[in-house]
Amino acid sequence: MSNIEQLKEFHWMMDMLQNIDVGLVVLNKNYEVQLWNSFMENHSGMIATETRNRNLFELFTEIERDWFEHKVESVFQLKTRAFSIWEQRPYIFKFRNYRPITGTAKFMYQNISIFPIVSTTGQVDNICIIVYDVTDVATNRDALEDANSQLEKLSRTDKLTNINNRGYWQECQEREFSHHSRYKNDISLVIFDIDHFKNVNDTYGHQAGDEVIRQCSAALQACARDVDICGRYGGEEFVVLLTETKADGAMIFAERLRKKIESLLVEYEDFKIKFTISLGICQLNENVKSPGQWLENADQALYKSKESGRNQTNISS
Repeated sequence: MSNIEQLKEFHWMMDMLQNIDVGLVVLNKNYEVQLWNSFMENHSGMIATETRNRNLFELFTEIERDWFEHKVESVFQLKTRAFSIWEQRPYIFKFRNYRPITGTAKFMYQNISIFPIVSTTGQVDNICIIVYDVTDVATNRDALEDANSQLEKLSRTDKLTNINNRGYWQECQEREFSHHSRYKNDISLVIFDIDHFKNVNDTYGHQAGDEVIRQCSAALQACARDVDICGRYGGEEFVVLLTETKADGAMIFAERLRKKIESLLVEYEDFKIKFTISLGICQLNENVKSPGQWLENADQALYKSKESGRNQTNISS
């Protein structure tokens, strides 16, 4: 190959390196920049002549030096490639994201490859870093995970009340039952329903009844702690698992909830609706052999509340 042809090939390769849509950075053993292509210029705002022979850590103080040096030293010493992906570290260079499609991301997500540049003598005096913009991939993955999370939440949420639906609440109850079997922690189950709810529907209509159920759910959530597990069991019936709570503590919770609901005035269209609830409690103990029996015991206490005149709480014996 003639010198002219070699020179043309060299210029062609340099032009390609400058304009390729990935970042190219060459560093020497002192972490001084030897090559800085157009991609790096465009995203950093620093032209090649400004970075030439400058220490990378002075140019980009956000780079975690210990981690980066550990990566690079293995490339220098072992003459093997090293990689970093955005799932482990979102970016190495803190470049702002200006892409319209992935505008929700503040910074560019990056994958990087680091490989040795071996001289004719077999020495590695420089390494090359390739920076890939993977913002589209990352944001699409995040969007998919958000969508899946939303779908999962919808699948376990009661549409009318926005609390746990029956299926998910029962999963939680079974999990808590197993946890108690192993650790013998205190936990109580409260079940309650709205007194004479059929009369509410018959007198005011089903939409008014739905509003009563929503208000009842809101009162339940206002009384419950973050660690408590509330659910709509079906129709006008609700359940709640009170963690680290004995029966006497559950009674305090139940009475607070009962009085709160008794004081409610639900306004729907021209109607003003008052209602009450009846409640039953069962603290989990060694005599309860299954999640079903636990719920049944609480339900029997609820039945006693209804038989005794409603608007009251009873504890399973």
